[in-house]
Amino acid sequence: MRVLITGVVVAGLLMGPGVVAQADDTSAEGVKLEKVGEFERPLLATAPEGDRERLFVVEKGGRVVVARGDRQSTYLNLSRKLGTAQEQGLLGLAFHPDFAKNRRFYVNYTDKAGSTRIVEYRQSRRNPNRAVRSSARSVLRVKQPESNHNGGHLVFGPDGYLYVGLGDGGGAGDPDNNGQRLDTLLGSMLRIDPVRKGRGYRIPSDNPFVNKKGARAEIFAYGLRNPWRYSFDGKKLIIADVGQGDREEVSFGTLRKLRGKNFGWNIWEGDSRYREGNAARYVAPALVRTHDEGWQSITGGHVVRDPSVPALAGRYVYGDFVKGEIRSARLAAGRASDDRDTGLNVGGLSSFGEDGRGRVYAVSLYGSVYRLTAG
Repeated sequence: MRVLITGVVVAGLLMGPGVVAQADDTSAEGVKLEKVGEFERPLLATAPEGDRERLFVVEKGGRVVVARGDRQSTYLNLSRKLGTAQEQGLLGLAFHPDFAKNRRFYVNYTDKAGSTRIVEYRQSRRNPNRAVRSSARSVLRVKQPESNHNGGHLVFGPDGYLYVGLGDGGGAGDPDNNGQRLDTLLGSMLRIDPVRKGRGYRIPSDNPFVNKKGARAEIFAYGLRNPWRYSFDGKKLIIADVGQGDREEVSFGTLRKLRGKNFGWNIWEGDSRYREGNAARYVAPALVRTHDEGWQSITGGHVVRDPSVPALAGRYVYGDFVKGEIRSARLAAGRASDDRDTGLNVGGLSSFGEDGRGRVYAVSLYGSVYRLTAG
């Protein structure tokens, strides 16, 4: 997400509980919003694949809440470990593909020093609605120079590896040129295998920059400013990247096509040149929204595969934190088409999410979580 937009996003990120989200849940194109609960500054709604009973909501202040119908309970509380200024906090959660067997899941948070931390935890054997805090195992730590542009999402890909999107480290215009550097993890999409004994992770041998002098082997692709939510649709990786002052963008492609590619920042901002220079391996965005249209902080979503919402079948839903507008488009052949407004609006749209049944959710930082349903 972004900070330097007349303080709007900062104000939203710093709001505490009790702020009411403004949402337009009027049916539009056969779609509506159904509220499923209220939380404290939620940033994500997700669940293990195949889990048909629970929804896990990540709160910026450090809690993971498990919701079962109208019931809510604390699954994990990391509030004492976090720094939560501006865009910091508990930012991401991903369940291992074999979670039902190994009980492993991973969180992404900023610690009190402001560094990004990826930590593994395990669910309790005795109580499936509680995590074991003592099971914590450090996977990755990345020093962050600023308190914004942390990225924060975590997603397991169809290859079983963990994809970690990191922002450029903050500061207007990427002053350290991290987006175009391969010797730093900042400004990149990482691909790692987090499962191992002891601290750390394993680097897949087929990562594109393995054995490349001066490059970090964890990098799968680079040239990102602040990837604020990405998802997989089959083998297709879809990344929404927050812009600087003019363009918001979505890029996508199969893992084979995106391997080693450069999304362009800070040479390119969306489809507009930001500064002079050469962006090697550049791949242009498939979809761009402009600040002239009122878009200022894009929120990436999911391709809807929920059969109970036929109006959005096979369509990618996405939105904007500031404008609140939710749109949908078709993604194919390297481009977006039939991009249109759903007529739905969620104030403080911090995230989209998907549960174990494949149902899609819209999350408001101001407290509400909604499920997209047929209208």
